[in-house]
Amino acid sequence: MLPDLIEIVSATGPVRAEISAPGSKSITNRALILAALAQGEVTLAGALWSEDTQIMANCLQELGFEIHVRPDPGEFCNRIITIKGLAGKIPNGGTDHAPLDLHVGNAGTAARFLSALLCLGGGVYRLSGVPRMHERPQAELFHALRQLGYRIEPERRDDRLPARIFGQGPKSGKCSASIQESSQFASALLLCRKAGGWEVQVTGENAEESPYVAMTSKMTEAFPYHGGTFQIEPDASSGSYFRAADWLFAATSDGFGKITVRNWPKSGWQIDAAFPAFLPLPESISRNGQLGDSIMTAIVLAADERTERGPRAHGKREKIHFTDLDRLRVQECDRVLALRTELRKCGAKIVEKGDTLTIHPSQLHGSEIETYNDHRMAMCFAILGLKIPGIKIKNPACVKKTFPNFFQKLAAAPPTGLGVSILEADTGRPLRLEELFAH
Repeated sequence: MLPDLIEIVSATGPVRAEISAPGSKSITNRALILAALAQGEVTLAGALWSEDTQIMANCLQELGFEIHVRPDPGEFCNRIITIKGLAGKIPNGGTDHAPLDLHVGNAGTAARFLSALLCLGGGVYRLSGVPRMHERPQAELFHALRQLGYRIEPERRDDRLPARIFGQGPKSGKCSASIQESSQFASALLLCRKAGGWEVQVTGENAEESPYVAMTSKMTEAFPYHGGTFQIEPDASSGSYFRAADWLFAATSDGFGKITVRNWPKSGWQIDAAFPAFLPLPESISRNGQLGDSIMTAIVLAADERTERGPRAHGKREKIHFTDLDRLRVQECDRVLALRTELRKCGAKIVEKGDTLTIHPSQLHGSEIETYNDHRMAMCFAILGLKIPGIKIKNPACVKKTFPNFFQKLAAAPPTGLGVSILEADTGRPLRLEELFAH
């Protein structure tokens, strides 16, 4: 079991490794909804098995769907999941006096996708999560579902969770949803559009270009609704940490080393599959259409002046701008504030202005990193710790949300890991491989 505080021992390269990244969370949770709505038995191969996807699978089982889970021999944190689709029917539901309770933790995809799915049921449901999930936006999605004639009663006045959803089955109608705050609102509606008989108009900034909405649309076209197997590709956001590690080792180590990620996604569905194309880092990167969550990886890389010495580096840059970061503020934590705060602890020169972070690459030092219970904060700074001595990660087990064996991948011997030593920070004791799994 991971201790509350760990220290990454900076590595001396070169390292040769081929890392297997777990399945895409975004694709897995979309596929679980589509499989439940299918008209036959669907097998999801390469499905991520982490906190967020287990929450979705557990909620579907509570709703009465038959789900079988077995190990995936290709990756420890993947599963082969078989779901018996019921052609849009939802077996279980509660009553007005005793609604069926579903708890989504801090899984935004589960909260949004289930909100739409539950409308197709025939009972009353109460959807809730952890306190942070109750702070995250839901109003735009609830508004769109009300346009379709569904009854939704939040327990607060600001249209957030917890909320009671009154399932009324398929109801043909039209609705619109803005993706200004989250593309998951539109994706939730698009996943259930066919079963509900809904016409969905997506509005908001770059509505037609949103990569996550595009992912949903492409999945709904490719999915085997009448039964079959659907292959889920590795998660590009999770893989970005190891592509970043490769760049760090190339920039700071003598000799040749190469870290690759097996089966790097090539479908075009995941925006973060473009991450390697942004190394070396350009003068400006936008989260609007260029990178998704992997922009956090790029931000952490940018802070260290040594990353400008890579094999294709342009020479040291005075500053790098990261723009259109507004959506990062309403995820697991305010990620813009969190990145600025924790990078400054390490000596970074970083300026926050509106939804832009401007970084002046500089010499960094170690520090104790607060993760805000955010898996991506933990993983970003762990990669920085590969080259910056003294990086300590608080609450490292938060990686269970999407990548439970992340620290095992760092510590495993090459070629399946990076061979990095990870210590229990309070005692300096090296942690065994089995202690590095995030339960």
